[in-house]
Amino acid sequence: MQVGVISDVHGNRVAFDAVLDDMPSVDEVIHAGDAVGYNPWPGECVDRIRSASIPSVQGNHDRAVADGDAFRFNSLAGAGVKHAKSTLDDERIEWLGSLPAERFVADGRVRIVHGHPMDPDRYTYPEEFRPDLITRGLDAEESAEAERDPDVLVMGHTHVQGHAVYDEGIVLNPGSVGQPRDGDPRAAYAVVDLDAMTVDERRVEYDVDRVVEAVENADLPRRIGTRLREGK
Repeated sequence: MQVGVISDVHGNRVAFDAVLDDMPSVDEVIHAGDAVGYNPWPGECVDRIRSASIPSVQGNHDRAVADGDAFRFNSLAGAGVKHAKSTLDDERIEWLGSLPAERFVADGRVRIVHGHPMDPDRYTYPEEFRPDLITRGLDAEESAEAERDPDVLVMGHTHVQGHAVYDEGIVLNPGSVGQPRDGDPRAAYAVVDLDAMTVDERRVEYDVDRVVEAVENADLPRRIGTRLREGK
């Protein structure tokens, strides 16, 4: 089974389209949170995720738009949340609010969270990956009853692509579609082969200048767009 893994789209329709166009044939696509924030197309990105029935969890920007939780936002992040709140209709905002903090897909084999299994707002970088994260916080008996036996943990939030393969399974952050922060400006995603238990980390070039122009036209801080050229 092939699973396309995306995260942190952050309202960047141009990058999202490039990723979906580049993605090979997969059995399912999943999203590790933050459909909105920063960039000027929150509604379009929410609609793409919903129309494709992509299983998603709630990121901190999604939550902030839905219920006003400000997390620890800097001025750029705050501006993106304000833009999303002012442009999204009630139905889309309610959808963001309905997203769970955790979900399981692929017959319980893939566990999706946003930041960390025990804290959705905790940044967990690749150098912090450990095999025990895959089942951290899960009650073995309850998991068995719910037919949840994860051997892949997907996280987002850091916007830094990375993965580790252990005897116990895989820990993966696919990186950010809409705002990479690992020094590579290309949109990031990954494909997991659940039969071979392998990960293909992928990057896609897209028209960053188009996003910069759209950021300015939306009266968002210009730095939201220009930082995309630097991958940070």
